[in-house]
Parts: sequence; structure tokens; C-alpha cells
Amino acid sequence: MAEIQTIRRNLALKEYEVKETPGGKQIIFSIRFVKKNGEIVFIPRAVAAGLQFSGKDNRMRGVLPVGGDNNGSGHVTPVHIDGIIEWNGKKIRL
Repeated sequence: MAEIQTIRRNLALKEYEVKETPGGKQIIFSIRFVKKNGEIVFIPRAVAAGLQFSGKDNRMRGVLPVGGDNNGSGHVTPVHIDGIIEWNGKKIRL
């Protein structure tokens, strides 16, 4: 049986902060998180995006879903860092 892969939350946030490759392409990731109302949301293809407020002060990060052609396919979703439960298929641990 395969071992469940995990990643520390601070390392996942460091990966989030790297927004593009040296060639200028946006880095795509998958994320699963819990919203404030308890709903679990999975975005299989997303890129980092800005928020209309200070995300670091509020412990939030912006996530924009993208389609197969790497163009935005929705709106920027604020994600609380304490609500992130999976990053690129790896379970988050503190």
C-alpha cells in the first residue's frame, strides 16, 4: 500500500509564492480547502492571484481557477491558510 504523501504548510505557502517560471509562465497547482461555511472545495488547476486586501495580514491567499488553455475560468477565490487541506495531491500538515 502506498504511503500518503504530506507537505508542511509553510513549504506549500513557499511554493505558492513562486508565481511563475524563469521563462515567464504561470505555475499551475491544485488545491483543496475548507470554506468558512464548512464546504470543501477542490480546484484541480489554479494559479496564484492577488486580493483586494492585504492577504498576508489576514492570513489569506488568492486562487484563480484556470482551464486547459491556462486562461482564467472563474473569479479569484480567497483561501484562508488554515483551511488548506491538500496541495498538489499532498496532504497538508502543520
